Amino acid sequence: MKECVILLSGGLDSAVSAVIARKRFASGLCLFIDYGQKAVLPEKQAVRKISAFLEMPLKIVKLPFLAKMTRTALVNRTEQIPELTMSLLGRHSTLEKSVRAVWVPNRNGLFINIAAAYAETLGYGHIITGFNKEEAVTFPDNSAPFVKAINKSLSYSTLSKAEVLSFTQNLSKDEIVRLAIKTGAPLELIWSCYGSGKRHCMKCESCMRLKRALARNDKWEWFRKHRGI
Repeated sequence: MKECVILLSGGLDSAVSAVIARKRFASGLCLFIDYGQKAVLPEKQAVRKISAFLEMPLKIVKLPFLAKMTRTALVNRTEQIPELTMSLLGRHSTLEKSVRAVWVPNRNGLFINIAAAYAETLGYGHIITGFNKEEAVTFPDNSAPFVKAINKSLSYSTLSKAEVLSFTQNLSKDEIVRLAIKTGAPLELIWSCYGSGKRHCMKCESCMRLKRALARNDKWEWFRKHRGI
């Protein structure tokens, strides 16, 4: 099948995967999930701009129940999002604490199954996600084994046997930025921060990973100036 559903979060990985998908598939649908996350407004702004860049339609799905059932710092306004320094990115024990604080129960599994329902209804054969090997170390639902397992599940739960693809799955953040430059992905449009401010906080784990990857590709100063950080 030559169409796909793209799970678009507005972040680096999903934006780069989306640009590659746009080149490989004839058409498709961008899908954004609003589950009450703190960053929902800047994320929506990012996905609207990215989907317009891709010239693809955008569908926003709300999941209010997810915000009500989880205490994650990504949603709960009384919980502070963990702040990291660049040196702490290499400490596994620190990252595990950060992961526990921002973990949302079965988030990627739920998102993929929603995307699969859209894919089967529309007659599309693929679901595009933005995963990476760097975060897969501490976020198991970013990992290749997870994608393999959920594809097996989808072979039973969808008649069309929709398949999950992630073009960034086996890449580090550094490599994904490099791929973004190569493919012309709109880095200036992404929102990778866990927070909801007008600018990236540059203190959360996601921001620090982005900064490190951009810096290693000589893109940090460009991004900082472009986004007013």
